[in-house]
Amino acid sequence: MHRNLDSDGKDWKQTEQEYFDKVTSKNDLIIGSEILNHYYTENSSEILLVSAFKTWEDIEKSGEATNELVKKGWPDEKARTAFFEKYNSYYSPVHSDEIYSSVTGTKEFKPTTKEPMVVYVRKSQMSMNGQGKGLKEFNEKITMNNPYIKGHYPHRHAWGADSRDFLEAYYYDSLADLEKSSDKQNELIKTAWPKKEDRKVFFDGFNKTFTGMHGDFIYTNVPSLSK
Repeated sequence: MHRNLDSDGKDWKQTEQEYFDKVTSKNDLIIGSEILNHYYTENSSEILLVSAFKTWEDIEKSGEATNELVKKGWPDEKARTAFFEKYNSYYSPVHSDEIYSSVTGTKEFKPTTKEPMVVYVRKSQMSMNGQGKGLKEFNEKITMNNPYIKGHYPHRHAWGADSRDFLEAYYYDSLADLEKSSDKQNELIKTAWPKKEDRKVFFDGFNKTFTGMHGDFIYTNVPSLSK
């Protein structure tokens, strides 16, 4: 989504919180939800609304459940109309929809802080040539053992503009930890493959998984709107 920059946005969080409390938190088909605000991305109006489901069918069923919860949450039609007019006023009509499926390498966690976390999203382009290898091994030896990476959620394209999309979301306690994570990764790599020639062999194969094209995006989440 994109924020409506003509709106003052002063009640945005309060409005999203009301929707979350009455709808998202009560919809059992939505097994995970996150709202990510722009931090370091190319467009300052950008905001991501993320929902996780067990199956493709649950995405469709969730819409029906949401409609029922909306009616229960705002039983008075006038009040319901007024709420969603206010809700929609915070966003521009320009948006995009993408669906990804999770893959091996997830590092799940439960946040222990009420402070916003830093979410680094890396969007890579898969080579699709079948020659790449080592992604699972890299995550097992490096990502899972990096203490600065609190959570790691890798996904492949399921529906959207580019079938080569490979998206990873990394959760950190702070921007400083994101920076420290890079040094720790280099340390873990040298530990996992002590010999330079072994590192070269591994990463020669690993790098064939991707084209080398990628984008980097940094967001912050809103803990009270997280499921």
